Amino acid sequence: MGSEIPSHHFHKHDFQEFDRRLRAETSELEQWFANHVFLQGRTKGGYELEAWITDKDCRPVPLNDELIKLCHDSHVVPELAKFNLELNSEPFVLHGDALRIMHDEFKGHWEKCNTAADSIDTQLVMIGILPTVTEQELIMANMSSWQRYRALNEQVLRLRQGQPLILDIKGREHLQLSRHDVMLESAATSFQIHLKVNPDNVARCYNAARIISAPMVAVSANSPYLFGKDLWDETRIPLFEQAVALRGYDDGPCGPVRRVGFGIAYVKESMFECFKENLECYPVLLPVSIDDDDAEPLAHLRLHNGTIWRWNRPLIGFNLRGEPHLRLEHRVVAAGPTVVDSIANAAFFYGLVCAMSEQSPPPEQRLSFAQARSNFYQAAQHGLEAQITWLDGKKVLVKELLLHELLPASRQGLQRLDISRDDIELYLGIIEDRVRTGQNGAAWQRAYVAKHGRDMYQLTMSYQGHHRKGDPVHSWPV
Repeated sequence: MGSEIPSHHFHKHDFQEFDRRLRAETSELEQWFANHVFLQGRTKGGYELEAWITDKDCRPVPLNDELIKLCHDSHVVPELAKFNLELNSEPFVLHGDALRIMHDEFKGHWEKCNTAADSIDTQLVMIGILPTVTEQELIMANMSSWQRYRALNEQVLRLRQGQPLILDIKGREHLQLSRHDVMLESAATSFQIHLKVNPDNVARCYNAARIISAPMVAVSANSPYLFGKDLWDETRIPLFEQAVALRGYDDGPCGPVRRVGFGIAYVKESMFECFKENLECYPVLLPVSIDDDDAEPLAHLRLHNGTIWRWNRPLIGFNLRGEPHLRLEHRVVAAGPTVVDSIANAAFFYGLVCAMSEQSPPPEQRLSFAQARSNFYQAAQHGLEAQITWLDGKKVLVKELLLHELLPASRQGLQRLDISRDDIELYLGIIEDRVRTGQNGAAWQRAYVAKHGRDMYQLTMSYQGHHRKGDPVHSWPV
């Protein structure tokens, strides 16, 4: 889904041809797994950031085409709405000073984009849901110019047979509305963490990433408000799931499944299980004609995978020599509040996946998938105050689990990667301080409203002021 497509109109034969190629590529991929063709190598990390473009009063402005041209940076691309953009990183070998190097690169790209934004009297805001956005701004006129977004909108409505998309979120307050387009999705922006691992351990890492999605979403929550309503700590989770609410095949072997969601089961033996599930359980959404002479291998399979939004997504990539590798995309973390908070979130994730993927017995044997999924939604709704069921049926508060078990495990994982000890202490120290103070982005926003009242513009202006200073969110005064 990261590339432009030539058209947003499709015909019956387009779906038939795409399905034929998808089936052939899925069979080819099965042979790749059987023949162990995926690259071995050192563990690598990266990220994608989705950000908001606003005016100086923190109102969203639809200027991503203009801003991207001014950035002169191939790492910066459009997102669904004209008031969003996406910033992508290079991959980094997770060793030594990698986290500090990643931090410096992220900061440099972010500052470059902000300089470009200043030149047209705009600014970038790094937050899960912009508190000032209104339903009236999430309209088709503000959809980005890329064809793929219009195609996505048309095909979602086609599969829903014209039925409206219903937003119904019950949190501290209740929000209900209906829409006939997918633009609500653009109100949810994230910091997506990528992890490339060796094929012999990727299934264990993928299961670990799903298990730790609950504490990850709790510690990084930054989206409590939508259209003035106080909802979940990470309202972005139900918002995205309901904004593109599609089911899989009614008669598919997976049973009732959602196209945006946590998934249906752990990987048992091979990551191929995910791609087989893609073929068998989800209808083709974007049957784009791809020229075999110009495309990378498995182009149809990879495009189809990009239209299935698991909160932890398996990915197949290629290096400059065309050699394939496997990586994970962890999508549960909200954008922001700052660059250093984002790198701390990534560091915590990398270390924790590394540690849990090597535990014996495997944690996926000690926690059912259904419970891991339930934990995720509990943590998204209640944040650091959530109570979840952990390994071996233990009932725990997320913040206690983080302090006494998961932070030490992440530290051990980063040490195994031979990450700089100073960087381990810096970035995991930020996570620890965030948990001890109880102040992530969501908690700070609610504390501000409790003290100053529910003025979404003043809230966002104050948030942006603290963000520009760059201090981690746990230290922000209210």
